[in-house]
Amino acid sequence: MHVLQKTQKIVRYQNQNGKVYYGIDEGEVILQLSSNFTELVSRQIKYDGIEVKYKDVKVLEPVEPSKIVNFGWTYTEHAKETGGKANLKEPFLFLKPLSSLIPDKGTIFLPPSHLTKQVEFEGEVALVIGKRGKNIKEEDALNYVFGCTILNDITARDLTKTDPQFTRGKGFDTFGPLGPCIVTGIDPSNLRIVTTLNGDVVQDGNTSQMSLTIPYLISWVSQIMTLEPGDILATGSPSGSCPMNSGDVVVVEVEKIGKLCNYVQ
Repeated sequence: MHVLQKTQKIVRYQNQNGKVYYGIDEGEVILQLSSNFTELVSRQIKYDGIEVKYKDVKVLEPVEPSKIVNFGWTYTEHAKETGGKANLKEPFLFLKPLSSLIPDKGTIFLPPSHLTKQVEFEGEVALVIGKRGKNIKEEDALNYVFGCTILNDITARDLTKTDPQFTRGKGFDTFGPLGPCIVTGIDPSNLRIVTTLNGDVVQDGNTSQMSLTIPYLISWVSQIMTLEPGDILATGSPSGSCPMNSGDVVVVEVEKIGKLCNYVQ
């Protein structure tokens, strides 16, 4: 049994035999683990002695959460560009269904045009919760974070502008790309987020620009719902969100984490 190092990249993948494992990203290869997620969040890892190449496996969503919690309008300019409210005193909260999740290199399927005519991307830093928490104190909040990953909060913008709540516009299948890995031991409060559409930079922001702090968001939402290990907390998107079309490629890159790439169809 080894102790998880402070900063490591953890991936979840399926091998050619259909079996699912966690592993430690070592560049072109993955050190395969026999540890499950519960063992990982307790910082105990078990190597099984096998190394696999990225090209030989299918990378999956890095975690199977019980819920996907999203904070909206946490960046002033994004709130303004989408018709939201800037500089909120309390977070704007919504959930995405688990059926929205797809992994890195997965396909975002645009709904039929009679359901929505304006689908946009939102690159975000997402927190992966590492231990159960309720009524968490703000000063203790980061102790409940196992690591960080990337979420692309795909949004039917025409629906979120007309519906009284965001479930429909945020909840279509494939509207939650997540991954490619969980990175432990990094500070989520100062991470650059760059989103490209077909190679052109369309979003360039930093979590330091958020109008509400990450510890505050964790503490605040834990007063409403119990946070469970593996839960995803998406911290909001900087400005630059714009429509996608079939054939597009969207890449969300977050420093110290990596790139989440998805194809639009």
